[in-house]
Amino acid sequence: DGFRFDNGQFVMIGLPTEVGPPVLRAYSIASANWEEQLEFFSIKVQDGPLTSRLQHIQPGDSLLIGRKPTGTLLISDLHPGRNLYLLGTGTGLAPWLSVIKDPETYERFERVVLCHGVRNVADLAYRDYFEKELPQHEFLGETIRRQLLYYPAVSREDFPHRGRLTDLMASGEMMRSLGIEALDPAHDRAMICGSPQMLADFRSLLDGRGFNAAPKIGSPGQYVFERAFVEK
Repeated sequence: DGFRFDNGQFVMIGLPTEVGPPVLRAYSIASANWEEQLEFFSIKVQDGPLTSRLQHIQPGDSLLIGRKPTGTLLISDLHPGRNLYLLGTGTGLAPWLSVIKDPETYERFERVVLCHGVRNVADLAYRDYFEKELPQHEFLGETIRRQLLYYPAVSREDFPHRGRLTDLMASGEMMRSLGIEALDPAHDRAMICGSPQMLADFRSLLDGRGFNAAPKIGSPGQYVFERAFVEK
């Protein structure tokens, strides 16, 4: 009750332990801030101190949630623009689940391009939700059908969009297949969440194309990024 956050932020969550302090990890909030329930996106990590226990929780079990959501993935820290690229690999998809359900996202940008990069087709979490459920959303469906583009990419199996997101964007293949304009810092904006290497690769790509990162919270730029969440 009274838990407030901005779409795109993360919070520390964990489970109580019988002995010693609780194990806490940073998780992006996958629900929008107007929804009644909090949602998180986690994967099973064998022998992970937290995820090995999280996968067994049942309705009614207690979950520890930090009091102060934080993070740099805020659309308010981007200059308004034409295309907003939401770039996520693996569980780096989580903050975009919140951002794409924020009506303000569609007011600030003409088009939102949700990009999810994974190794295998089975790793494309929420695929049916993006392709089938969300376009029929009671309140946002019409806007989503008009302004949201979903771009899943798979690097290790045959798939219509095969390869790493960075390579697909750098080559222009991503834009060509979506039928949209070439990457342009004058009009396009980006948000990045993934592994340290993915962040470094995308930052190098965008910097090389003339994009400027938002220097700090409250100071807008042409792209923002979040440190990786390595869940264990």
